[in-house]
Amino acid sequence: MAIHPCIEFLSSAGMKQKPERIISLVPSQTELLYDLGLNEEVIGITKFCVHPGEWFKTKTRIGGTKNINIEKIKSLKPDLIIANKEENVKEQVEALQNFTNVYVSDILNLNDALNMILQVGELAHRNEAADKIATLISKKFSALKSVKQERRAAYLIWQKPYMAAGGDTFIHDMMQYCGLENVFADKLRYPETTIEELQSLNCEVLLLSSEPFPFKQKQADEIQSLFPSVKIMLVDGEMFSWYGSRLIYAADYFDNLIQSRLLI
Repeated sequence: MAIHPCIEFLSSAGMKQKPERIISLVPSQTELLYDLGLNEEVIGITKFCVHPGEWFKTKTRIGGTKNINIEKIKSLKPDLIIANKEENVKEQVEALQNFTNVYVSDILNLNDALNMILQVGELAHRNEAADKIATLISKKFSALKSVKQERRAAYLIWQKPYMAAGGDTFIHDMMQYCGLENVFADKLRYPETTIEELQSLNCEVLLLSSEPFPFKQKQADEIQSLFPSVKIMLVDGEMFSWYGSRLIYAADYFDNLIQSRLLI
């Protein structure tokens, strides 16, 4: 069975009853489940599900996002697994579908994220809480829509080799809300790049993410020496790439960058 976008719910028979044993394979959606009030229902998470901290310390871990322990998951007898097309491995998700219900999101932009929040809320019978979260996020981001896209920028997620966010990523959509024009908008996913290419693209701003590669001030200083006239910024990767309830904080984070003119 193929992995479908978030509008689809993967199950051989569908699911109408409220799930009582949920496993999340996606860090940003794990946090969403917490904010939906599903403390008792969530029984397993990945080793990268660091939010909320109390779940990270107490919930059963079932491996990483791309190397899940299928036998351990099976032993937990989940009735719903929350997955994501980009975060998780297709073959592993398909294996999970053989014995339980699996919901797979495919998030490319804010609208996808809002739809996912509402859908997960519906699946978990937390419609009201999900609607409140989605509405708040929508209101916060609406205040950012007037920002003009006029600063040419690249968002780096890795070094050795350098890799940037392309035009079909959720990060690309978040950059637009910050008034940034992604110089890799015509590239797919996370293309490799070089210092020479970045110099040729006339970037005005270079964003260095805290994840998956944890860029630090040392790397920022090294890159700054190669781009003396470019604004180099260390940014919180969770704010640009987490598409669950953390988007509430992301809007405030972006607003601070804009209002304090840190992107100029």
